[in-house]
Amino acid sequence: MQSLDTPPTAINTCHAARLIGSSRITPPNSPEDVRHMIFATDDAGFDAQVGHCIKIMAPGQFGNPFHTRLYSLAHIDHIDAQHTEFSLLVRRCSYIDDFNGERYAGVASNYLCDLPVGSVVKFSGPSGHPFSIPANRQSPLLMIGMGTGIAPFRGLVNRIYDTLGGWEGKVRLFYGARSGLEMLYMNDENQDLANYFDQSTFKAFQAVSPRPHFDEPPAVELAIEKNAVEVQDMLKNPSTHVFIAGPQAMLGRVETSFAKILGGTDAWTDIRQNLLASGRWNVVLY
Repeated sequence: MQSLDTPPTAINTCHAARLIGSSRITPPNSPEDVRHMIFATDDAGFDAQVGHCIKIMAPGQFGNPFHTRLYSLAHIDHIDAQHTEFSLLVRRCSYIDDFNGERYAGVASNYLCDLPVGSVVKFSGPSGHPFSIPANRQSPLLMIGMGTGIAPFRGLVNRIYDTLGGWEGKVRLFYGARSGLEMLYMNDENQDLANYFDQSTFKAFQAVSPRPHFDEPPAVELAIEKNAVEVQDMLKNPSTHVFIAGPQAMLGRVETSFAKILGGTDAWTDIRQNLLASGRWNVVLY
């Protein structure tokens, strides 16, 4: 079994898993369709932990045998040496064609969201955990996520409190969505992360789009700025590890907020360089 703190080497071995459960975790009146999908595999060669990534092999297009996409494992249960169940968090996606302006369904996400229970999928991996747990349990952990970027944080929080038995340093999660209905694992439909609210070191801060501009990206940076004193203290702490996951567009806004609460771009640049140099700056964007 791989160490919790050491991601496995990426491999190309192909596995198969059967879908045994698929439930929408955004409420019916939410425009976002995000599903929690549970798969079972009897492949003894599949060795992974929560948060490791697998590459789903959806049916291909334009003559290609497969269309692949990486997904982070939101949950995993090793039933025995030959049986494993794992969960993925999948958001139904679409994209606009740059040439004709038409909207098309995302290949992998729609393939998965439309799968009937009992279907078999092919996948490869694991290819590594996007975030590694620091060796020092007193290290503060600053997590910032948006959309399905919550998946690796769900796994990370589960590992430090359930698998490792607790965390001594501050754990702060800032998570954004366009509405309270889309707070994955934090809305009325699914309260997974609420299970950790009684941990003395854990706090979560939610941010939603400011009305009336409902279609704007979540103002997660405003939640950061509302807690500027604590975030500033964490960023200046030489033991703090920063984790960011979500759409590419969020990174610039988050860094602008960091610069603002630290008193300027130069101050943030110095801290960012220290975070990078010491391996405490961890970013996964899509």
